[in-house]
Amino acid sequence: MSNVLLGVTGSVAAIHTPDLYADLRHAGHAVKIVATKAACHFFDAAGIEARDGARNKDVVILDEDEWTSERYRRGDPVLHIELRRWAEILLIAPCDANTLAKLALGLTDNCLTCVCRAWDLSRPIVLAPAMNTLMWEHPATARHLAQLTADLREALRIVWPVIKKLACDDVGVGAMASRDDILAAIGAT
Repeated sequence: MSNVLLGVTGSVAAIHTPDLYADLRHAGHAVKIVATKAACHFFDAAGIEARDGARNKDVVILDEDEWTSERYRRGDPVLHIELRRWAEILLIAPCDANTLAKLALGLTDNCLTCVCRAWDLSRPIVLAPAMNTLMWEHPATARHLAQLTADLREALRIVWPVIKKLACDDVGVGAMASRDDILAAIGAT
């Protein structure tokens, strides 16, 4: 199977991270997670492949892991490049509106967006957007998706959000696709 780098962003759908991680592993993939600071509000980073009750830094990577020494020295590893080299597939699930905008504009202010900007476009990128319905329907979202489609070309695969009652009690499109649909998209790459 593949080395899958699971990017997790600050959507409520990040509560599904442990189950998505388990599903990917069960399907035979090697998986590492790179989570944004906001994503950690929705799942316990120490609860996935924990080591002695603490976060397994080989499995769940946070921004604070990017630069670990006091000052960079030539030869120190550059984590976002090491992750890009390791991964065969980049899956961002959920991809919140903030990260979608950053990716479309080429901003690189965290480990995940740095991985994306350094990504080898001969390898697939799978996005599973998840956000409030009005955020999804905002004209900026369509512009961001169009820009990413133009920039990433054949590398990009989108697993479209679904209609349901959202965590905020709104009903509409914006919920992250099912884990089965996400796994199918990974299998189709």
